[in-house]
Amino acid sequence: MGLSYKFGFIGAGNMGFAMMQGLARAFQPEQICFYERDLNRAKKAAEATGAATADSGLACASSSEYVILAVKPQQLRAAAEEIREGISRRQILISIAPGISIEDLKGIFGEEKRVVRAMPNTPALVGEGMSGVCYDERLFSQEEQETIRRFFESFGRMALVEERLIHAVVCVSGSSPAYVYLFLEALADSGVKYGLPRDLAYEMAAQAVLGSARMLMETGEHPGRLKDQVCSPGGTTIAAVEALEEHGLRNAVMKGCDACFEKCGNIR
Repeated sequence: MGLSYKFGFIGAGNMGFAMMQGLARAFQPEQICFYERDLNRAKKAAEATGAATADSGLACASSSEYVILAVKPQQLRAAAEEIREGISRRQILISIAPGISIEDLKGIFGEEKRVVRAMPNTPALVGEGMSGVCYDERLFSQEEQETIRRFFESFGRMALVEERLIHAVVCVSGSSPAYVYLFLEALADSGVKYGLPRDLAYEMAAQAVLGSARMLMETGEHPGRLKDQVCSPGGTTIAAVEALEEHGLRNAVMKGCDACFEKCGNIR
């Protein structure tokens, strides 16, 4: 079996497309192929990345060294039925489906298959993704591990985690962009309420979140300490923080993560 491509994507939905965008910047587009059933989505992905379009999932999988299962967990078994015959032990499977364990994937594709399980997030589209990644390092060469690292870092940051922690990664990183967008929308709505044009309100709110996140990453300070630096005694910010605490901001976020974590264990 000849392997014509370095990477083959099964699915080019929101997450698959975001990953392909980053990958096409770090590797040659000629090294990438994909299969997507939705013709409009496939056309968009091909035009944006320069990746080759495969005629079927099996054709894509059987010609790629690294096969990325970029499908929803509910679609994974159907996709597996189509591509299983095209996967050998010398290839590497990368799955981004939440709730589907490495053991589950080996049960579907064969115990001898080599599997990487990951949870990226949609900011990968702009090169600012965060991926929690787990795999058995004993099964992969140093060169393969380096390629896996380069793959995930092509669209953001990567952290190796134990598989038992992957559901927590979904809560804190995989799903959390949605929580951040809710916060941004509410923040901008408040600006509009007090007279700011909506476009300007969104720009200001987004830059505040972006800058705050960068400060946390670059200074290494505890977020509570950074919060304290904004809260002058008797000032406007501490008044807002008091109101947010009164209305349960922290509890709401943690309860949302609880619901996310519980759902991760019940996806089939």
